[in-house]
Amino acid sequence: MYGSDKLGFGMMRLPQLSDEATDIDFEQVSRMVDRFLEAGFTYFDTSWAYHNTASETAVQKCLASRYPRARFVLASKLPTFAIAREEEVEPLFAGQLERCGVDYFDYYLLHNVNWMRCAQIIREAHLFDHMKRWKEQGKIRHIAISYHDTADVLDQILTEHPEIEAVQIALNYFDWDARLLQARKCYETIRRHGKLVIVMEPVKGGMLAKVPAEAEQRMRALRPEDSAVSWALRFAAGLDGVLAVLSGMSNTAQMEDNIAAFHHFQPLTETEREVLDRTARLYRESGPAATADFAPYEAIAPRGISAADILDTWNACMLQPDPTFGAEGNYFSCQKAKCGLHQADRCIPGPAVLADGTDVTALVRRAEDFLGEHTFFQYAF
Repeated sequence: MYGSDKLGFGMMRLPQLSDEATDIDFEQVSRMVDRFLEAGFTYFDTSWAYHNTASETAVQKCLASRYPRARFVLASKLPTFAIAREEEVEPLFAGQLERCGVDYFDYYLLHNVNWMRCAQIIREAHLFDHMKRWKEQGKIRHIAISYHDTADVLDQILTEHPEIEAVQIALNYFDWDARLLQARKCYETIRRHGKLVIVMEPVKGGMLAKVPAEAEQRMRALRPEDSAVSWALRFAAGLDGVLAVLSGMSNTAQMEDNIAAFHHFQPLTETEREVLDRTARLYRESGPAATADFAPYEAIAPRGISAADILDTWNACMLQPDPTFGAEGNYFSCQKAKCGLHQADRCIPGPAVLADGTDVTALVRRAEDFLGEHTFFQYAF
């Protein structure tokens, strides 16, 4: 797998005719599908959750009904968060195949896998057993997971479930060394187990499309014709063992930019990597925490989650186009549950004071309150 052939069409932000998530512009999506395949790419990623299941309908209307099945690679996901009982699993899966208009998925992923999901519904509903049976029946070709937790938990899951063939993770140069998202550590764990990597959020929900001014100047000096998006895509695509780099393209202009980045793909040079390292620091320093160095906050961790974890995660949220829509709140919520804390519990109930005597209680409270309020999932134990 070379960097130039790794672009995947992420069908989670499709063009719409109105504000209604299911009101997809199927004509425009069909044109985008045509252009994507014409350009030599084949990987499409959808999910039950995207556009309230209408993304899977778009697969049928814009792709499966218009092209031979062997012409494309299709991935979809089982929504672990929407299942309450094992009896719901088989009908849900059958409905996905029907909605997409296909007889099989090339890659089928358990969606939003983390420590809590594994301890609860994944184990209780025997989801991996269902996956293995579907593979034996030819209804899926490859077993995979979409993962949202720390590297140590991922290592445990891959050890317990060698049937997993690929892992989808949020991976970009900003999150590479993030304290909770841990893109580097998760990537290294996946490769150590010999599994393939599927990259989601390579541009972090659009955040990396607009870089700080200093970073833009450095990028332009080295590659004047390249967009900030192309830098982010090259970072992800240049990694070993990457099956696909998913881009949630919403219009033809975004698609053309992505196609150009991959058709003219060149691995990052060491100088370019240094530029991206510096860019990540500039982003963090421009956030409300005003720093890229959270080490001084590490010692404040009375209940297992440090002030450093809280501030780095909150800072990342606030830098995104929609701070309330980032995945960080879900990582934070899961970490609280792993530490035995309920959603209403504070990670740092008392004063937060640095070693030099600086009182950061108000800042930490502000960050923790925001993360607690903006999570898609509440975990109970």
